Order: sequence, then C-alpha cells, then structure tokens
Amino acid sequence: MDEYKIKQIEEGLTKIEFPEFDKVSSDAPVFYNPHMELNRDLSILAIQVFQKQEEREIDICDLFGGSGIRGIRYKNEIEGVGNVCINDISELANEYEQHNIDLNNLEDIEVYQHDASMFLRMKRGEFDVIDIDPFGTPSPFLDSAGYCARRNSLLCVTATDTSALCGTYKEPCIRKYNAKPYKSEYCHENGIRILAGFLALTLAKYGKYIEVKMSHSTEHYMRLYINVKKGPKKTDECLKNIGYISHCKNCLHRQTTKGLASAIEEKCPICGEKLIHAGPLWLGPIQNKEFIEQMINEIDYKKINTEKQALKLLNSCLIESEAPATFFDVHNICKTLRISAPKLDLIFDKIKDEGYSAVKTHYNPLGIKTNANITEIKNILLEFNNE
Repeated sequence: MDEYKIKQIEEGLTKIEFPEFDKVSSDAPVFYNPHMELNRDLSILAIQVFQKQEEREIDICDLFGGSGIRGIRYKNEIEGVGNVCINDISELANEYEQHNIDLNNLEDIEVYQHDASMFLRMKRGEFDVIDIDPFGTPSPFLDSAGYCARRNSLLCVTATDTSALCGTYKEPCIRKYNAKPYKSEYCHENGIRILAGFLALTLAKYGKYIEVKMSHSTEHYMRLYINVKKGPKKTDECLKNIGYISHCKNCLHRQTTKGLASAIEEKCPICGEKLIHAGPLWLGPIQNKEFIEQMINEIDYKKINTEKQALKLLNSCLIESEAPATFFDVHNICKTLRISAPKLDLIFDKIKDEGYSAVKTHYNPLGIKTNANITEIKNILLEFNNE
C-alpha cells in the first residue's frame, strides 16, 4: 500500500482511501468510479426501502468490492444491516477494503478474495441482497446469482456494456444475453428490458421469478433492482412477460408481442413495410410506483450528495411507472413529416385532450410515453403545423 499516492474521498457518511489513478478503468490498482456515486446513493435508498418492507435484519453481498465503497456504505448508512460480505479477486483491493473498514470503525464486514461466481455458489442462500456491479457485462455472474439468491431477496444489477444492449453491436448482445437488440430512439429502454428478460429466464431454472422494483439508464450504464421470489407456478406466470418489440423503420410504428415462441407479425399493420424485431425481452413493468415513492421519502433520512439528481431521476421513473413500453421521439417524427417541432408541453396537452395518456421519460428529454399510436401522434403534430 505504501508505494501508491493515496486519495481520500467522502460519500454520504463514509470516507474511503484508495490509490490515485489517471483514468477510470479496470487497470486502476484498486477500482473506484466517482461517476457511480448516484448509482450508490440510489442503491442505499433502494436497499433501505427493501429492509423496511422485510422488517428484519438483512445480510448483503458486494460482489465486486474494489475500494470497498459500496459494501462499506451499505453497512455504515443503512439501518437494519447485519453482515456485509465484500468480495474481490484482487489481493490489493482486499487490503484497501479492510483498511477502509477500519477507517470507518465498522464491524460485521468480512472481506473475501474469490472468483465472483464461485463465491456466490459457496454462499448459497446466505444473502438478502446481492449487488452485482462489474466492469462490463453482468451476464456471466447471473446464473450463480440465481442459484445463490434467497426467497424474497433483492438483486441489484449494473450493466455498463450499453453498446451491446442498445444494439450498436448486435452480436455481443446475442452472445451475452441471448437476445437480439435494435438501435432505435428507445434503445436504452430496450436494453433494460433485454437485461430484465435475461434475468427472468436465468432465474426461472431455479424456480425463481422476478419483480422489477426500479430501473434506470444513466450515462454509461443501466441499473436494475429486482425482488427475487420463489415458486414454480408463479415462475411460469412470470415468464408470460417475456416477448418481443417490433419496430417499423418506415413509419415509426412499434408493437409488443408477449410469449417466448409466439407468432410475430412480419409486416407493419400501418404502412405494410417489414418489421424489425428485438427480443426476447421483458414486457412486464420496469418501475414499481410504491417502491419508488418510498425511495423518494427515504431521501429525507439519508445524507445523499447527489440528492438533486437522485430526486429528478426518481420522480421521472415514478411518472413512467404506469406508462406503456417504448416512447416516441418528437423530433424524430417531425423529421419524417418534414415539419418543425412544436413545443413539447403543447404536444403533451394535445395528446391528453384527445383522451390518451402522455408522460415524459428519463431516457430522452424529447421522449413521450403514450398509449396513442404513431398515426394519432402524426395527426396531432400535423394539426400544429397547419395552425
């Protein structure tokens, strides 16, 4: 430890030290990503809400410890936490994890040096919360997480391979998530749905099913908070939420088809062009209104450095919680119609006046989540143009 220049930072109520590095990458001596502070802040809120719902002491696994910031904050800043296990395959990371535990005068935190998947299999059924925040894809670790997860546990998963999940690189997504992506204006939502669908199918092998409590796509990563439950009948029912999103490049129509092996329309019902399909993916809810409301309430009781950003994101996810899958990019539609875009608020009001729902989305500041179809939206936009 003495050979490195040491940096100290403070997040929430926790301070940690780690070797300074020039660039956030897997080559850093001990991994710490300052850009993930919002991720960690939201995780503290989500896990606290989960703990209060369970009304019991919870044990937590931080699978990729790095500097130890995540696991240490969980123990230090969440009420009702029992044992926390921090794992990292790096011996140097283990040294800093232990150093930072001592720095915060904490007990009941154990440090381990194991391969991530092997560690989960060794610790089957021991954790109420498993946090998987790898550098890159979480895919290789999700089978072991499904095997390890307790009944009524919380699985927190980060994916930073957004280029694969969003469809920039199709083959890696097929290889890692067994799903075909599509690079549309709503590709980040598609990515979250692909990840959730892969999780549902992976956990189903163990007679476990998922309830997505909260999800978001922020900057370079996607994050899911999933309640893991158990039972073969409900698992079968859960898998009925797996399906496909079909998109028409010509008129921008999109539609969903539930069922892993269901017949999917090949031609657009509006313009007759060939549809492009993404999936299999999760077509069930990806936001839970009650859970997010409780996360927002929890902010009053926590020291959150990113409070303003966290509140903005949570309120946006709350608004989206009852909206349908996918959204429309107004400027994209106006471009195809060759008209200038009206003010966004006026479009929202007009869609609602026509009897449809319309809400904003955190994925895109120009996005509208609505149950109106593309023809109805185009007609509304053309009305503005003719006024």
